[in-house]
Amino acid sequence: MTDPKPRSHDKGRLFIVSAPSGAGKTTLCNAMRSRFPALAYSISHTTRAPRKNEVDGQDYFFISPDAFQEKINRGEWAEWARVHGNYYGTCAGRLDAFLKDGRHILLDIDVAGAAQIKARYPESIAIFIMPPSMEVLEQRLRARDTDREEDIQKRIAHAHNEIAGRDRYDHIVVNDRLDDAIGEMAALISRYTATGSH
Repeated sequence: MTDPKPRSHDKGRLFIVSAPSGAGKTTLCNAMRSRFPALAYSISHTTRAPRKNEVDGQDYFFISPDAFQEKINRGEWAEWARVHGNYYGTCAGRLDAFLKDGRHILLDIDVAGAAQIKARYPESIAIFIMPPSMEVLEQRLRARDTDREEDIQKRIAHAHNEIAGRDRYDHIVVNDRLDDAIGEMAALISRYTATGSH
């Protein structure tokens, strides 16, 4: 895959990060947020009830189904989906404000959401996190010890479908050794934000 060349600009850059469950996306995104403190982190809106210890505006923005639907009607979501009866979405106005202000944004999002974001923000940088193998991915999912066997099998099947679409991303980072993956991802962000960065 040919890497797109970064160019000079005044606006911020939007980094989309996707991965199959168990590939280490959250760990890598947290590492990037620690390494790049000025990097804005996009928080999703959801209609589901807050779980214990979740904080509105920190974990999610919690919103009523009616309010969510109104925003759908007005085209205010950069991407949205209905998952297990609840809506999840990313506010386009919030992304636009960050970008206009020259802030670089990290967006941790699934493959379907990433496609919607890339269509709306074609200059965004899409990064796909790959496990070193499906065997390792399955080991990681089992090591969590949080899912039933049925759920693990669903996640593995879903991972195959997600990985099949990896060529739609601008970059692929294989998370085999965590330190190496962190270094590779940090180098990508540095490269795209070196000119005109904040």
